Amino acid sequence: MADIRHTTAGDTSQRPGAPARFKDLALDARDHHALADWWCEVMGYVRRPAAAGEEQPRARPVPIVDPAGRGPLIWINPVTELKTVKNRMHLDVWGDTGRLLRLGATLVRKRDEDIAWDVLADPEGNEFCVFAPPEATTGPGEGS
Repeated sequence: MADIRHTTAGDTSQRPGAPARFKDLALDARDHHALADWWCEVMGYVRRPAAAGEEQPRARPVPIVDPAGRGPLIWINPVTELKTVKNRMHLDVWGDTGRLLRLGATLVRKRDEDIAWDVLADPEGNEFCVFAPPEATTGPGEGS
């Protein structure tokens, strides 16, 4: 099955006159510090340092960033309520499902004849889709 959701990483083009453009991602969490650490570990992200002289109170959202500058800024926001329904928006990542499961993710749906990705949930229940890395899915003479 063809993956119709694939987009080119790093594409910064925008249609002229568009009323909005992408800024950041935000995830809600009851334990926002633990979830920030989990996403840092699985994505290779780091906590964004506070500005010089700025204190970051523990109750504030935790910003995490890609140290290579390729990925978006992600805010892990503290909330008091548990996640109760399916996400209406989620992350798509390239990754190793087995390793993510060993690091604490939960399998929601395994790839099958209908979908070419695995659906996982982070430790707080936020769903995300895991695609095989492009280099792992291209055969000889395929891909870039």
